[in-house]
Amino acid sequence: MTQARPYEDDGFDAGDEFLGDDFSTPSDPFLDAATVEARLRGEIAGAADPFDEPLQPVPQPAGTSGFGAKLAAANRTAPDFISEADPAPSRPRVEARASDLSAVSPGLYGEVDADAGDVIQPVPRISIEAFCERPETGALIHNAGADRRLARAHVNVELGGLAGAIERFHDESTPNLLIIETGMRGAQLFAQLDELASVCDGDTRIIIIGAANDIALYRELMRRGVSEYLVPPMTPLHLIRTISGLFVDPDAPFAGRSIAFIGAKGGVGSSTIAHNIAWCMGELQHMDTVLVDLDLSFGTAGLDFNQDPAQTIGHALADPDRLDDALLDRLLVKCGERLSLFSAPATLESDWDFGSEAFETVLEKVRRQAPYVALDLPHAWSPWVRRTLLSAEQVVVTVTPDLACLRNAKNLFDLVRQNRPNDEPPKVIVNMAGCPKKPDIPLKDFSDALGTAPLLVLPFEPALFGAAANNGQMIAEVDAKSKAADGFAHVASQLTGRSSAPVRQQRSGLKSLFGRKG
Repeated sequence: MTQARPYEDDGFDAGDEFLGDDFSTPSDPFLDAATVEARLRGEIAGAADPFDEPLQPVPQPAGTSGFGAKLAAANRTAPDFISEADPAPSRPRVEARASDLSAVSPGLYGEVDADAGDVIQPVPRISIEAFCERPETGALIHNAGADRRLARAHVNVELGGLAGAIERFHDESTPNLLIIETGMRGAQLFAQLDELASVCDGDTRIIIIGAANDIALYRELMRRGVSEYLVPPMTPLHLIRTISGLFVDPDAPFAGRSIAFIGAKGGVGSSTIAHNIAWCMGELQHMDTVLVDLDLSFGTAGLDFNQDPAQTIGHALADPDRLDDALLDRLLVKCGERLSLFSAPATLESDWDFGSEAFETVLEKVRRQAPYVALDLPHAWSPWVRRTLLSAEQVVVTVTPDLACLRNAKNLFDLVRQNRPNDEPPKVIVNMAGCPKKPDIPLKDFSDALGTAPLLVLPFEPALFGAAANNGQMIAEVDAKSKAADGFAHVASQLTGRSSAPVRQQRSGLKSLFGRKG
């Protein structure tokens, strides 16, 4: 069997920057390249996932086929490709620039798009086998496999490259996706790809991680049925984005960006902040937004928006499989031209004991409704709260300037950073700063402990916030010129990447807290 050639010193060895603490996972807090290499060689067994679920067949998009079927048909008539050992090639080799490849495959080369609205969709339950030639690449794929967007996939990483994959699958069925690192080019590469095609199932996709930034090579690989060709340096997000693009459901490709709001302790005003920021997204940025009140027993979103819907998110969670677009439209309450509310039951008549899967199913369907989904999480720690928090695109932690909030916020930040190394770190909002007769912990202490400065510091204004709560209005509707209104608009702008429209103050008489009209 032909062995893969070692890498030449051609600059491809860049990638050491991917090693270090960024590869930490919940089960491997101090994972390094040496540990990865030992694990890939089978010297160290990885911890089994107690929540691993059976893999389900993945429907293939119409009009596409896997690597095995496509390459088997193409390689019989393939022209001789340029061999890198050929001293006098019959046609000039075209060295591709990163921009050239980006034009063919957007988002895979260069910097990741930092647009706040850019969402990489979660990958379904698929099997992924990776065969690498370098431990550094194995560490990168291992880190990508620990990302929340690949939580449903089963990822296995080994050393051996293309030759190792051929040997492995002579007697085994191939997975949904093969990721292969190889430094070969030309006739040697295509000879081994032909051999791999002979042992591949027809629906297997393949991603090649190569050394040559060559547009002619890229096109030939695409013609032969390879799904994608990547050239380092790259980040785990590049790989995750590529895998997501290959397996996303073509019938439902859209998913909104979810933003989870949680308080570092009870009573810090996280719900008020979530409601006002969601309102600003809809009314000021003119972005369709859904606010989901997940505090099932004590949620206040209905009160804050002066709504009393007959049906709530509790009905959806009771039978999540029945929830479709038509039913969801009836359950959502319009609170403005662009803002919809998925209200909490806010009663103690039930324990509301739903599993994490029910919340995941409902929220996944809600994300199909709008570009932005604001999740108002309760201050209660349970498996579904943890799972929802870690699966959101952005996390916003609300604190008050006291010691308990500093400790709890630090714990939340550490949890989120450890479990989401490829995502933005959480953002922190300091509420009720400058409360009379109450000493505040300096903001510098929060910044030093959390590793980031507060996104917003809200002063203690009980009259303003009390009037808004009693009227069933947002802060900007009560006093559009207040510092709090400007602050909420600023945060909404930061989270969406869009500028805000001017706020038009609305007059409203005092409404009773009880007996409100729906």
